[in-house]
Amino acid sequence: MEIAAKTEDGACCTYVGRDSAGHFVKMVHNGIEYAFMQAIAEAYDFMRKVLKMPSEEIGDIFAEWNEGELASFLIEITAKILRFKDEQTGKPIVEVILDKAEQKGTGKWTAQSALELGVPTPSLNLAVVARTISYFKDLRTKLSKRYPKIPPNFSIEKAQTIENLRKSLLFSLFMSFSQGLWLISTASETYDYGINLSEILRIWKGGCIIRARLLNFLREIINENPQNVNLLDSDKSVAFISDKIGAIKSITELAKDFNIPTPVLNSSLDYFLSISEEELPANLIQAQRDYFGAHTFERKDKEGTFHIEWEKF
Repeated sequence: MEIAAKTEDGACCTYVGRDSAGHFVKMVHNGIEYAFMQAIAEAYDFMRKVLKMPSEEIGDIFAEWNEGELASFLIEITAKILRFKDEQTGKPIVEVILDKAEQKGTGKWTAQSALELGVPTPSLNLAVVARTISYFKDLRTKLSKRYPKIPPNFSIEKAQTIENLRKSLLFSLFMSFSQGLWLISTASETYDYGINLSEILRIWKGGCIIRARLLNFLREIINENPQNVNLLDSDKSVAFISDKIGAIKSITELAKDFNIPTPVLNSSLDYFLSISEEELPANLIQAQRDYFGAHTFERKDKEGTFHIEWEKF
């Protein structure tokens, strides 16, 4: 306890749970970290390619964001990185670093665990995919010449777009925590870990990569209803998301117009739109499965499982 990072809520150290609970929570912490890092990179990419902003100016924007709701370790260091000059060339260091991201495996393990436990974590998964794609630099360079991207010819209101980017990052960060906490909760039930999500959010407030001001807000939501493990079933969440969903829709649409990949921003939006949609097209998938494999289906209007001899019709 004495050597642990400390915040106003105490030392960032706790008994996480039984058996391998601590290892699992640390793994998911890293999965959320992957998603937040990728979302930040997408916002940076948008500013440099759509808004044509130099690295130093983008760094100034991140520094400004770090004074508000987005205050976090990753936003803070991003501002510093973007304004750091390379001694050899005099250019911003980020402009001379090769765009091939490495990984140690914890993001992949998070995605694998989520698939095994049946928890939707698309933002965390696609952050891993984005790093994997980045590794194929030679192929990307070759294909970029075969598929030239022509940007649209229309003007963009810079100040409003930067504000929309800020809100998009907040939206994406919220959804990444939603997915990560849901995964931790499901693992806790499955493996009898006995994890307290509020305590996890508390110890993440200091001394870790994903520490962020937003954690206080997420903790309020969990403390109101500990069963709300994906954070979405709350009046606070509704107000937070409603304020930002227009912004992320605007940014993801503009990104497509300018041919810029934004896998984590897009998947965060699609995750929310899917999990808050009463009617999804899985009914057609069930019919297809029954047609080619007699896998059966359930009906809306009666109990039981059913199968149709499709070729009779």
